[in-house]
Amino acid sequence: MRLREKNFGSILNASGARGYFGKKYRHQIGPFEPNWGGCGFLAKTSTLPPNKGNMPMRKDGITPIELFPKCVKVYFRKGIILNAVGLSGPGFEALLEAGQWQTRTKPFGISVMSIGKTPEERLVETLGFMALLKKYLRDFKAPIYLQKNYSCPNVGLDTSCLVDEVRVDLDILAELGIPLMPKFNVLVSAKTVKAISEHNACDALCISNTIPWGKFPEWINWKGLFGSDISPLAEFGGGGLSGAPLLPLVVNWLRRARYAHINKPINAGGGILATRDLSSLLSAGADSVFIGSVATLRPWRVRGIIRGAHMLFH
Repeated sequence: MRLREKNFGSILNASGARGYFGKKYRHQIGPFEPNWGGCGFLAKTSTLPPNKGNMPMRKDGITPIELFPKCVKVYFRKGIILNAVGLSGPGFEALLEAGQWQTRTKPFGISVMSIGKTPEERLVETLGFMALLKKYLRDFKAPIYLQKNYSCPNVGLDTSCLVDEVRVDLDILAELGIPLMPKFNVLVSAKTVKAISEHNACDALCISNTIPWGKFPEWINWKGLFGSDISPLAEFGGGGLSGAPLLPLVVNWLRRARYAHINKPINAGGGILATRDLSSLLSAGADSVFIGSVATLRPWRVRGIIRGAHMLFH
């Protein structure tokens, strides 16, 4: 995937799959540590201020206290994960001050999300992201792109209402002079995303994030998967689903997007658990892919999926 003449790779990790700096959380490792060689790096989504979320952290704001966090449920046999982490983290400035992003030598991405309760608060946060990144940008050795996340279902926001704010955010973030990639859930219509994709500062799109509990019942048999109409993470708001059931949703969305004549590059992911899954995304219109849950559910397949992506997406 080339953005502004820089090659960011055919395959990326999902935001969160390798933490903020390339190291997975302990509960994500599963029975094997996957080989990420050849996969482009995207940092875990950060909030502007420190955010407690639902996963208790140590004083560094990065290391989970719980070995197996209560806000994450992994179902290896079913090939699914339900999580309600809620963007727990130390805040954007602390991550920049750590200096680890600045030392990376290969092109990579940084992901951020505004989580203020009102549009005005979220606008202030976008301005804060821009100001901080602009301050530190000269210290980066590698080209970067910025993924602005409008899709996390676990921060207490109706993500569908965030779409109206994207154009203003793009106007603000354009000042950075780096590629910008808004990230949306498949809950957002292709028609809506098309209007955003036509903004001059929108370089690419990312689809999708986890599916909020109970959504798309015509596609996802929630009771069949979990044995109940009540989420096992109900105390955290229900959580978001990742894994096998997402793939047909993403494929369907991609087809509608290309039918709507969305011409910007699309980085697509969700439900990729085997190399064969890549072909359906390519044929539906993806320009590159990202993987996340497979690294926990089927880590021995990660290397093959990365190789497959390099063969298919070039």
